[in-house]
Amino acid sequence: MSTVYDVTAWTIPGSSVTCYDDIGAVINSMIADVKAHQTSQSAKPGAVIYIPPGDYPLKTRVTVDISYLTIRGSGHGFTSLSIRYNTSNTSAWYEINPGSSHVTVQNTDGNSEAFIVTRGGDPRLSSVTFENFCLDGMAFTPNENSYTNGKIGIRFDSANDSAHIQNMGFVYLEHALIVKNADALRVTDNFIAECGNCIKLTGSGQASTISNNSIGAGYVGYSIYAESFFGLLVTGNNVFPRGKSSVTLVNCTLSSITSNRFHAFYPGVVNLSGVCTENLISGNHFYRQPETYGPFVGNNNGLDDLFGLVQLNGSNNALIANHFSFNVPSGSITPSGATPTLVLVKSGDGNYLASNHFVANVAVHTVVLDASTTNTHVMDSGTSAQFQAYSTSYGFRATP
Repeated sequence: MSTVYDVTAWTIPGSSVTCYDDIGAVINSMIADVKAHQTSQSAKPGAVIYIPPGDYPLKTRVTVDISYLTIRGSGHGFTSLSIRYNTSNTSAWYEINPGSSHVTVQNTDGNSEAFIVTRGGDPRLSSVTFENFCLDGMAFTPNENSYTNGKIGIRFDSANDSAHIQNMGFVYLEHALIVKNADALRVTDNFIAECGNCIKLTGSGQASTISNNSIGAGYVGYSIYAESFFGLLVTGNNVFPRGKSSVTLVNCTLSSITSNRFHAFYPGVVNLSGVCTENLISGNHFYRQPETYGPFVGNNNGLDDLFGLVQLNGSNNALIANHFSFNVPSGSITPSGATPTLVLVKSGDGNYLASNHFVANVAVHTVVLDASTTNTHVMDSGTSAQFQAYSTSYGFRATP
């Protein structure tokens, strides 16, 4: 019995449906076959489901409830659909849709997700991998620029370990990836853009990595969001503008945000929210400018320029050796006439900021300390004129 399945060669028992009719029904049938042939408690090697290059409608949600399953294609196939939507005539284009191993999320069964990974009981699901194919939410009404169509690419809805999402393409989904209660998760080398929300980690988790992705959410959603995570590593990502935030951590501990490029049209680029403790933000490049693309001008995330490009809430966090580039015309700053804040320490004790470099086209406050903060140390992160403290409990050394 082979443990490698090809969606183009599979026949659903008692049905004429093929992968060109509904790839979701085909993959569900394959998973049922794996379970039927791997009944031994001590020998369940899992399987590989292969999606060759081609166009495949997914009308039935796939339920993954076995461990050691890899669903694999031969190309992430991403292409911008927003450019297509905002172009009046595409008749001369070479192509207008994603390609390679291209799955269109149609969901005519009434479910939101293309894939749901879930199982009760023990042990938790382990080593489920999605790699190298495209999940496309397709055109929708009334406003494709919102990226909100109710569709979800992949949802992990129960505790899981060692899941991999790699070399994937996600486009035009309200939520590309939602993962609940994950340990040792790896989300790497994906292209996740033009989605309402890109990566959302919920519940809790530990020892996980989000790395080397190209990411860009819509203005109402998050590019990267994580709650109650311990030891999360966010590194080497190129995050495009227009997301509500590039990274939001809520109640996270001992996590690192390092060596990323954050390009943003709004404040709130990195937000440590709730009670975040002992997290490191280092070696990142922040670039803030106003919206440049006509169809999106006038949209924003609802935050003003006093919120900060980075906002820290919690204690003993470190913001070290980052580069900030701020290039917003004075007439586009909100509230009108305000001096923009680049880093706001909103709450907490013992936060440490050092050796951050700031370049701005207007006068800015590089660091602002809220009145509730205590024992904050700010060194070489702005001049005396650029530093503003509403607290009396801090140490400050100005940039020479």
